[in-house]
Amino acid sequence: MECGARCPSLEETSRSHMLGTMASEAGSQGESKAQAASLYGRVLPSPPAVEFASPDGRRLFSEALQGGTMQGFFSLVSCFQTQSEPAFCGLATLSVVLNALRIDPGRRWKGPWRWFDESMLDCCEHLDRVRSHGITFGKVACLAHCAGAEVRAFRAGQVTVHDLRRYLVRCASSQDCHLIASYHRKLLGQTGTGHFSPIGGYHAGQDMALILDVARFKYPPHWVPLPLLWEAMNTIDEATGLLRGFMLISRNSAAPSLINAVNCRDESWKSMSKYCTEDLTNLLKDDNVDSVPTLLSRLVKQLPPNAGSLIRWAIEVRRQEERGSILMEKVLQQIRDTKLFLVVHELQYAKQPCCSCSASEGNGQSVGRLSPISSLATCLCSSNLSDETGEYPASTDILTVLFLSLHPSTWSCIEDKRLQAEFQSLVSADHLPDDLKREVLHLRRQLRYLKACNGKESCEDHFPQSP
Repeated sequence: MECGARCPSLEETSRSHMLGTMASEAGSQGESKAQAASLYGRVLPSPPAVEFASPDGRRLFSEALQGGTMQGFFSLVSCFQTQSEPAFCGLATLSVVLNALRIDPGRRWKGPWRWFDESMLDCCEHLDRVRSHGITFGKVACLAHCAGAEVRAFRAGQVTVHDLRRYLVRCASSQDCHLIASYHRKLLGQTGTGHFSPIGGYHAGQDMALILDVARFKYPPHWVPLPLLWEAMNTIDEATGLLRGFMLISRNSAAPSLINAVNCRDESWKSMSKYCTEDLTNLLKDDNVDSVPTLLSRLVKQLPPNAGSLIRWAIEVRRQEERGSILMEKVLQQIRDTKLFLVVHELQYAKQPCCSCSASEGNGQSVGRLSPISSLATCLCSSNLSDETGEYPASTDILTVLFLSLHPSTWSCIEDKRLQAEFQSLVSADHLPDDLKREVLHLRRQLRYLKACNGKESCEDHFPQSP
């Protein structure tokens, strides 16, 4: 798949074609030479750009600093990095911004250190696919949200250059917000196609933005006229057929603890998307459903076989962290204290009051996945809820979280108003304890982002903005 947001290879298409032709004509020796061809940077087209380290670039920096619109620059440059792969511009940009905002990833990078790295931004797209195809605007926004940031994403068709200027001034005047630009290099006279980079500052007098290009092996940081940058954003990504744009990334004032997260990398999301948008509607409209247990039973039976992998518990990377372990136990207990959990538990227990095969419930074997649907009918090993207090989540825990995380409007399809009211009270987040409520609302927002981009970003819905 061609990806307009993909960082291009270092050789231009024409050069690659020429080298390939020469190689085929010259035989294996020519082919070896073509493969060994390399580049050391490119000359920055100036104008329109002004190199940051040039005398004019330094002057622009000094004046913008005096004007107060370089406030975010220092935190960005303190965490600045070069993308590690030709197509990792989106991942590198997001890593820089998340670290500049001092957002804790809640998982280890290397050794004892928690720090965002490109290799850790893999919840919305497999790294191998990003490596070969790049990443799209919507997936970067999704990644930022999954990482715990507050995200406001704008495609060029939703806003004007005046809006861009207003948002950039606000971000550049603060250390609490950073702007990520998605643009086409050709409009700036540069080689390549779609690209992501953070904006490091703004010069009001010259109306210029500072692009901190994460492809530092190609172009150095540089100033560009804001109207021209806007034109580069107002281009279509051929991979999605949608316009590029910009997004504002800031710290979430109520960052989730990330005990669990939506996993959208594999086929589980596609099957669950169909389940949530099509199958649920038909199931909820069934007139023969007259009670909550009957309704839940049908919902569980119709779940896709890989439904459990949609909710990925972060216990694998948090269980050795003291704070993570304590918080996990606390959230698990809060899940088991909900009325919904009691109903789901009783439903499972009623199916088969005694079994030995469910021993994996509550032990390490069930981490990161829901038991297959065929085993959801099995009981929990103990008839006592108090016995289900293991360190690891059981299938009943994950089922409970899954139903709590679906948007409240989902249940409006229930025809019986009495049943609808009863079920909505079970899945309402209004009276949940604070820690569990944060988890549930975080998952709901993730699901809304995923629904908006629909895996391929084919839908025109605006990306939901964090409350």
